[in-house]
Amino acid sequence: MNYTIDKMTEQHLSEVMAIEQSAFTHPWSLQNFKDSLRSGSIGLIMYQERLSLGYTVLMPVIDELHILNFAITPLKQHQGFGQKLLEEVIDFARQRHFKDIYLEVREENVTAHHLYLTNGFTEIGRRKGYYPKAGGREDAIVMRKYL
Repeated sequence: MNYTIDKMTEQHLSEVMAIEQSAFTHPWSLQNFKDSLRSGSIGLIMYQERLSLGYTVLMPVIDELHILNFAITPLKQHQGFGQKLLEEVIDFARQRHFKDIYLEVREENVTAHHLYLTNGFTEIGRRKGYYPKAGGREDAIVMRKYL
């Protein structure tokens, strides 16, 4: 499986937005990405040749790393790219001596929930009604991985 990982800059945001809007029913706005990058969050973008496959936005907080956003383009889902990108995040965190990685995942996103569970994340709580969804709200499952 060939891929490369680059550090995300604002120049990548048109590609990132295309994935974001195709992957999520309630996507982040362009301004959400700009604000995250400008406030010290770290974006990583995954490529296969010239095709952008996915990305993640990571927020360091002292000795913790928070995954704020994580997506693989729908055309390349279920092909192992999410696993590879998550492995890159875990390696990134270990190399920088973070103690934990945290994230929230939609309760109904069973594929992502399974990916995190199989990579050593455990459920530590729930945020009731955290995410918008058609016709209401959806819980977020809060997960942590000890490094």
